[in-house]
Amino acid sequence: MWSILTSLPPLLPAQAAQPSLLGMLTPWILILVIFYFILWRPAQKKQREHQEMLNAIKKGDKVITNGGIYGKVTKVDDGVVVLEVADNLRIRVSRRAIAGFEGEAEPPEAQ
Repeated sequence: MWSILTSLPPLLPAQAAQPSLLGMLTPWILILVIFYFILWRPAQKKQREHQEMLNAIKKGDKVITNGGIYGKVTKVDDGVVVLEVADNLRIRVSRRAIAGFEGEAEPPEAQ
């Protein structure tokens, strides 16, 4: 009986080869690089451009807020902008609430 068992080939390999650390990390590194160039870098660029626009706001600019209110800048403080939205109607909004200059982000008119 013992001779029959010893003559059979082993069912399990003696030692499975372990993948290298570099082989295991390569897909993750590729995923991070792709995320950087597709998501993070463009978002940082857009945020930087928006911050530059906010820093460039001055008296007399026509702007639109994130809430869709159009107005003319009458006063600029550190973090607060005063907008004139109608005759003798002024509102204070946070500088970060300004979405852009009027007419800048509007879609083209339908013909």
